[in-house]
Order: sequence, then C-alpha cells, then structure tokens
Amino acid sequence: MKVLLVEDEHRISQSIKKGLEQENFLVDLAYDGEKAFDLASSNEYEAIILDLMIPKMDGMTVCKNLRADRIHTPILILTAKGELEDKVTALNCGADDYLVKPFAFAELLARVRALTRRPKIQESFLLVVEDLELDIKAFEVKRSGKNIDLSKKEFALLEYLMRHKNRILSKDQIIESVWDYEADILLNTVEVYMGYLRNKIDKKFKDKKLLINTVRGFGYKIGD
Repeated sequence: MKVLLVEDEHRISQSIKKGLEQENFLVDLAYDGEKAFDLASSNEYEAIILDLMIPKMDGMTVCKNLRADRIHTPILILTAKGELEDKVTALNCGADDYLVKPFAFAELLARVRALTRRPKIQESFLLVVEDLELDIKAFEVKRSGKNIDLSKKEFALLEYLMRHKNRILSKDQIIESVWDYEADILLNTVEVYMGYLRNKIDKKFKDKKLLINTVRGFGYKIGD
C-alpha cells in the first residue's frame, strides 16, 4: 500500500517513514504543503498523513484544496493542537481522522490501517436537477434530452450550482469557487453569467419549470 507522509520535521518524518516501511507500506515524503498538494493531485495513495504546521501551504489549506478538487484519499491529520475546536475545524475541512502529538507509532499505524480499509468514494460524473443533466466527464449539458452548448465558465458555474442544488449561494461564494477571485472580475460578472445560463437553461424551455432562481438579498440557487 502506498501512502503520502507530509511532515516538515525531518527526525519525525524519517521515523514514521521507517516504521511504515517496516510494515510493508510504500511511502512518499513531502516537507511542505505545495509539494504535498502536487503529489496528492498526481498520484494514487491509499492514505495521506498530513501535519498541519507545514511551510508554503498549511495542512488545513492542503486538505481543503484536495477536497475542492474532488480528491477523496483518506486524510489523517497530525498536530500538536489538541483542542476540540481544532479537531472539529480539521474534520470540517475534509480530514477523516485526527491524531495529536506526541503519539505512539502503534496508534498511528492502527489509524492508517483503519482508513485504508474504508470503501473508496466513487465520484459521480453525472449531476441531475429535475430534467437538467450535467456530465462532468463528457463536458455535456442536456435538458429534456436536448443538448445545451455552454462556454467553459458557464459550465463551471452551472456545475457549482448543481453540486449545491436547493441551497442559496451568495455572490461571494460563487466568485470564490468559480472565478477564484480573479483580479479582473467586475461587480456585475455573476449577474451577467447568470443571465447567460438563464437564457440557455430556462428561457429556451418555456414549457418547463424555471430552475435558476434569484433570492433577493441573498444570492442564487438551482432547484426548489
């Protein structure tokens, strides 16, 4: 089994790596968050052991970014912070387990093995709201079986809405997730692109239910 170990303290990382290898694990090692994210994004691992206090990109950000990219590899957080609030924050960021330093290697090993026994999450490539379908893999959108042509940004916006169907999404949430706070984004950009989507998703299907809704003062949602 192959795991990724992310720990910037060389003595600790080498000790954990040696122990895991003695238990027949293959171990890739990263000493900072940027390297960890690159490795986790481009390799298949059974588990990721991730320290929170690492340079370049902290462990919490690595965890959030991996989950945002739909990488579901089980993550075990290592940290010196043992407060309940810290544990809850880590778990809410997408971590699967949490181990406070100092710890016994036997406990680390048991937790890693438990994570690797969990069934893998199968990513669904088809999003559905009413009669609207979005195929992430094929980059296709259909309503009532009819193809709808979208630009890349329109597709990304619709995907974000459909992943959060029936939920109100603010402009700030949409900008952060779809545009990632690009420097040249204008104040009315979200409204403009919502208009593009409405023209293609709703207005061309006048006999169908309106799917994209504006919730005044709050944002937008798709669905009920």
